[in-house]
Amino acid sequence: MAVVGIACAAMCARAENTPGAPPAPPANLAPPAIAAPPAISTAPAFAAPKLGGYIQARETAQERVGLTATLNRARFSMDGGLSAGFTYRFLVELEAATGARTAAAVSLREAIIKWTLASWSVTAGQFKTPFSRAYLILVPQLETADLAAAVDSLAPKYDVGAMTEYALGPVATATVGVFNGEGQNATANRDSMVMVVGRLVLRPVAQLGLGASVTRDGSDSLRWGVDLNIEDHGAVLRAEYLTRHRRGRAPREDDFGWYVFGGYRATPRLQLIVQEEDFERPSLGQVRRVRATVLGANIEIAPNRVRLLLEGMRRRSGANQARSDVLVAQLQVKF
Repeated sequence: MAVVGIACAAMCARAENTPGAPPAPPANLAPPAIAAPPAISTAPAFAAPKLGGYIQARETAQERVGLTATLNRARFSMDGGLSAGFTYRFLVELEAATGARTAAAVSLREAIIKWTLASWSVTAGQFKTPFSRAYLILVPQLETADLAAAVDSLAPKYDVGAMTEYALGPVATATVGVFNGEGQNATANRDSMVMVVGRLVLRPVAQLGLGASVTRDGSDSLRWGVDLNIEDHGAVLRAEYLTRHRRGRAPREDDFGWYVFGGYRATPRLQLIVQEEDFERPSLGQVRRVRATVLGANIEIAPNRVRLLLEGMRRRSGANQARSDVLVAQLQVKF
């Protein structure tokens, strides 16, 4: 019997080791685990938009006029990013009523679609035309209460169109845009002509910017300007010259103007400012000449959020260069 048992055991062992024979399942083998299905992502297709804006409340005291309170600006913005290098921006202004019978309104300032690839970008929609260093400064970052008269009069403003920009690192930026030339919120190009605007900025060193702008806004009008910007150790010096030539006028009759601005950050929360400006329209005579001197200070109550601007301006205008003094206190809140 023992011999038979040993023989049976040997035969069973040979059967288990026979090639091609299925292995015997181990005892108490648990069934294979079934993998859970992948979780369905609920993340949005693009990031939530960033909301912002600012309010400027102003008090103005002027000779022979008195004290006037105004809501200078109240604007609301929305910025966001999409895929493939696309971003967008909306900027609207909540305009206060200008008279007892005039209702408040909402005005579109910017509606932008922008595509960026490496050093190139393309922008389409309604936005600031790339002309004049001062005009391109974001309004909440402008150091003075208002733009110089030459910039406000000669620089083309918001318009509808498209532009492309190329940045050669930090050394240079070139911009060219094509616009309707009808101004903001125009629904059509009435004369079927376009306004071409170009700007070039060179930065040979980090502290120095040299700019030139030009625009042809019709067959009879050419505007151009040059500007300089120096910033170093809390000090800023900015200067700009602009002119506009119309066909049929002598060069001495061209509109022109300039300003020189200086600022110094005496403390992290206090900036002292001074500006001298001059704007002339020789074709209309001395009566349209405007000169002004500005002295003031920007006080950062809450840095990058709440700022108080105190400014005094002496303006000289008209054929007799009559003097007018204006004091401005403006509180700006960004959110």
